[in-house]
Amino acid sequence: MFTIMSLKILGIESSCDDTSAAVLEDTMMCSNVINTQKIHEKYGGVVPELASRAHQQNIVLVVKEALEQSGYKLEEIDLIAFTKGPGLLGSLMVGTSFAKGLSLSTGKPLVGVNHLHGHLLAHMLRKKGEEPFKAKFPYLCLLVSGGHTQIVLVKDYLDFEIIGKTIDDAAGEAFDKCAKVLGLPYPGGPVIDKLAQVGDAQAFDFNKPKIKDLDFSFSGLKTSFLYTIRDNLKHNPSFIEVNRDDLAASLQRTIIEILLEKLIKAVKLTGVREIVISGGVSANSGLRQGLTDLAQKESWNIHLPGLQYTTDNAAMIGLVGHFMYLSGKLCDLDVLPQARLNFTDF
Repeated sequence: MFTIMSLKILGIESSCDDTSAAVLEDTMMCSNVINTQKIHEKYGGVVPELASRAHQQNIVLVVKEALEQSGYKLEEIDLIAFTKGPGLLGSLMVGTSFAKGLSLSTGKPLVGVNHLHGHLLAHMLRKKGEEPFKAKFPYLCLLVSGGHTQIVLVKDYLDFEIIGKTIDDAAGEAFDKCAKVLGLPYPGGPVIDKLAQVGDAQAFDFNKPKIKDLDFSFSGLKTSFLYTIRDNLKHNPSFIEVNRDDLAASLQRTIIEILLEKLIKAVKLTGVREIVISGGVSANSGLRQGLTDLAQKESWNIHLPGLQYTTDNAAMIGLVGHFMYLSGKLCDLDVLPQARLNFTDF
């Protein structure tokens, strides 16, 4: 591996419906451009074929904008890092093919990054000129999104162990599907969060699953939520309209309780008191406040990612790419995207 005084990285992320590109100088972010596809809102969820087409339309402009904002030209980039999985295969193919094309045309080395690894390090992202984040290992990361709910023991930048995971639905999926029952627009999680701030969180009780160890389950909660609404609509056709805020607040409280109860158990089992949350659901104001209050009570050290880093973004991919490069984990031009990618795969 050749030596570079300051590693300039172009990151590319296209795992789902956000087309993103970023430029980093070592671990410091010079730009982070995200184009969120709005077309899926009218369908109530991400349509894979439409997502991949939108990535094709957006990726050139997004990469161009990221380079311009960073002040660097493509020929000054030393490394190209891209998301190789997991995610929607069509979306991943767009980002992978584009990254491979850039690597082939410029001769720059290539790194294929596991999307979930990016979320584990996202709280470390800092803009160039800011004070760099000083990581303290090990830490527990509660990774919560529409597709994943996991507790991960992070031992080093590239050394992780899943110690708890969902056995069915993810927390973000529970938010979105219950929001759909309430007639709320997609994505429903942020709307639930907004309504919950004015609703009574104690108005309704929903069943919480009794899952052993550190694993999660949210399918029973969704069923309990649905049955509560179904049964009440029989007697009051306006039940949802009248109680929407309280239903949202009670749902959010229940999901947060499930997450934090498992996190408390994880801390007791591991003895690790450095806590991180990541993923799209980590932007939820109730979860952030609940974790902050719990950390103060339990004397934990918590690290919350900036809201702009909770969603899918290329800066976190470039950050992981930095550490993979230092470890010699480069890939060849025959690398293929993988819709399903084991957490321990690089």
